[in-house]
Amino acid sequence: MGEPELTFEQAERELSEIVARLERGDVGLDDAIELWRRGDALHRRCLALLDAAEARIEELTGSDAPAGPQ
Repeated sequence: MGEPELTFEQAERELSEIVARLERGDVGLDDAIELWRRGDALHRRCLALLDAAEARIEELTGSDAPAGPQ
């Protein structure tokens, strides 16, 4: 059985923790590489969830362009 899908908030929180650990520099090279890989996967998960949310908003509003100042 695979790992359950993370929500955006869960993925963002874990990614922030990974960034903090890497910035502290208190992990060895092999651990840093594994953390980087996990962080990359979490980053891609966040982007996919944001893209899906944007698509849902566009569907609901009938807009193809993101809202912004005019």
